[in-house]
Amino acid sequence: MDVIYPRGILGQLVKEISKFPGVGLRSAERIAYSIILSGPSRINEFSALLNKAKSALSRCKLCGDISEGEICQICRDEKRDRTKICVVREPLAILSIERSGEYRGLYHSLDGLISPLDGIKPEDLRIGELMKRIDDNIEEVIIALDPSVEGDATSMYLADLIKKRDVTVTRLAYGLPVGSDIEYADATTIRRALQGRQEL
Repeated sequence: MDVIYPRGILGQLVKEISKFPGVGLRSAERIAYSIILSGPSRINEFSALLNKAKSALSRCKLCGDISEGEICQICRDEKRDRTKICVVREPLAILSIERSGEYRGLYHSLDGLISPLDGIKPEDLRIGELMKRIDDNIEEVIIALDPSVEGDATSMYLADLIKKRDVTVTRLAYGLPVGSDIEYADATTIRRALQGRQEL
């Protein structure tokens, strides 16, 4: 059965909103209606903020997180443990791990996972950049990828590469349900997974 959107401009708005990850048709409709019914000044403020975000935000050239400058706050923070780097699938996972309050090292976003079925190969990810960063006095790499087939394959691939550099490689403990996304885990689960991480 085809998805039925409202007609006209409202339908286009709902359709565009529903393209965001985790937003289904019903949620997209609620968001679209809420935006329109909030009034012109609220819409103008929201629109201006989106434009400001578009021009002011970019990707950190080191870790790949969202940043207001070339280097993000975490990478600039001299108080962070610069001997550890936590590897994540995407920037949203960084936010989830930070909320746990357990980790004080650096991060690196791969921007995906190895997935032959989807045509995603190691060279499509930010693995080369990671290896360069590891060569800069990193002592431990914590792999914090989703507990899925793709996450496991990527973790094993990375572990093989990194171990050749005589660097400790650990992975989050399995407090995270198989097939789940790290960014949806609560702070306590992430804290326990970090505390119980195991060497690969």
